[in-house]
Amino acid sequence: MFRKNTSHLQPSLFGIASQLSKAKLKKLRKSKEYDFYQFVFCKINEKDFSVLYSDSCSRPNAPVNSLVASIILMYRNNWTTEELFDRIDFDLLIRTALGLDTLEDTPFCPATFFNFQNRLLSHFVATGQNLLERVFDSLTQQQLKTLKIKTNIQRSDSFMAMSNIRSYSRTQLLIEMLIRLHRILSDEDKLRFKELLNPYIKQSSGQYIYNLQRQQIPHEQEKLGQLYHKLYEALKKSYKDIEVFGVFERVYTEHFTIVDNKVTVKPGKELNGSTLRSPDDIDATYRKKNGRHCRGQSVNVTETANPDNELNLITDVAVCSNDTDDSKILNERIEPIKEKTPDLNELHTDGAYGSEDNDKKMEELEITHVQTAVRGRKAEVSMEIEEVSDEEYTVKCPHQSVSSQKTKTRHKACFDAKICKQCPSSRSCPAKQQSDKRTYYFDRSDYLLGKRNRNIKSLPPERRKLRPNITSLRC
Repeated sequence: MFRKNTSHLQPSLFGIASQLSKAKLKKLRKSKEYDFYQFVFCKINEKDFSVLYSDSCSRPNAPVNSLVASIILMYRNNWTTEELFDRIDFDLLIRTALGLDTLEDTPFCPATFFNFQNRLLSHFVATGQNLLERVFDSLTQQQLKTLKIKTNIQRSDSFMAMSNIRSYSRTQLLIEMLIRLHRILSDEDKLRFKELLNPYIKQSSGQYIYNLQRQQIPHEQEKLGQLYHKLYEALKKSYKDIEVFGVFERVYTEHFTIVDNKVTVKPGKELNGSTLRSPDDIDATYRKKNGRHCRGQSVNVTETANPDNELNLITDVAVCSNDTDDSKILNERIEPIKEKTPDLNELHTDGAYGSEDNDKKMEELEITHVQTAVRGRKAEVSMEIEEVSDEEYTVKCPHQSVSSQKTKTRHKACFDAKICKQCPSSRSCPAKQQSDKRTYYFDRSDYLLGKRNRNIKSLPPERRKLRPNITSLRC
C-alpha cells in the first residue's frame, strides 16, 4: 500500500541539529548535501510511484523519496550498493541529503532497495514509462523556473560511457557462456551433457584459453560451434524464458551460421559493433570514435547554453548503444526536448548531428540548427540557395545570381553559359552543361542543408563556439 513520506518535515527535538554547535550546523546548511535535500529530495513527487504498489490495505511501502534519492546519489557518486548503505548508516552529510534527522534509523534494507529497482524495471517493460526519467524532467522544470534559466539556446553533444566490464576474446566469450549456461541447467541436464561440458567447466574461461596454442583456435571454435548447436537444439524449449539462455542464444546466432546443414564459424569481418562483448553487460556495444576504441553506451546530453545564464542545467539525457549515429539520437529526442522547453529556438551541435530528416524536423519546430562543423567533404563550388517564397528561390554561385524555376518534382536554376566559361571552377561546378546554359537542380532538402551550414555565420562570434560541460567527459 502506497504512503507518502513526510517524516523529514518534522525534525526530532533530539535530532542531529540539536547535537551540533552553531558553527557546525551553519557549515552543514551550506553543504551540497543540504542543497540536495532541498532541491532534489524534497521535490520528488512520490505519487508518481504509487502505481508500483497495491491499492488494497497492506503493509505500507518504504519511503519512496528516500529510495529514489538514494539511487541518484549512488549513480552520481559511482558507489556500490554496499558503499551506499555504509554512507547512509555512518555519513552525516548523506543522512542530511536523505532527510534523516537522527542517527538510529535506516529508511530501508538492501532487499527493499533491490525490489524497488526491479519494480521500476518491470513497470518500464510493461508500460514504457520511465518513472526515474519523470523525476528528472520534473526536477529540471522546477529548477529552470526557480533559477530563472533561459532555455532558448541549448547545446547537444554525446560522450562514450565505458562499460565497466571485462573484455573477452572471441574464444573466451564462447567458453564463458558455456560455463554460465551449465550453472542454470537442471541436475538431469547437467548429467545429460556432462561428457560434452566437462572440459570447459573444470576451470575458468581464461585458464582454458591460456593453454590453447594459437594454431588450435580455429579448430577449437569449430568444436564449440558443434557443441553450441547441439545444446541450443536440445534446450531451447525448456530454457527459452531464462535470461542466461537468451544470452547464450544471442552468442550462438552472432558467431555461428548453418551452411549446407553444417555449423560454420562466421568470419571475424562479419562481426560488427553490436556483437555481444561480455555476458556481464549485454547492452554494451563497440565503436571507434576519434581514434579511440570504446565499449559501452553512448550518452547524449542536451544542456542550456544561453550566454546570459549564470549557470546551465541539463534538460535531456538519452542513453543508446554506442554504435547509434548521433543524428539518429537527435531525431528521436528533439521533439521531447522542445516539449519540455517550448521556447527553444537555437540548438548547437557538432557536425555529426546533421541529416535531411533533422533539417525537416527543425524547420517544423522552428529551431535554428547551428553546427560547429559540417560532416562530409566541402563542395568545391558552393551554391547558396535563398528562399523568396514557397515556390521560388534565388540561387547564387561565386559569379552569378539567378531565380529558380519550378519543375514537376523539384526546382532548377539556369546560369548564363558564357559567364560559366570564364569561371576557373567550371569543371567542378554542380550545374550541368546544356546547349546554351548550365542548369543546377535542387529540392527543398538542399535549401535546408545549405541554410543549416550557413546558420553559424549569422551569429555573433561569442555564440559560435558554445560548449556544454559534458564535452569534458571521455570514454
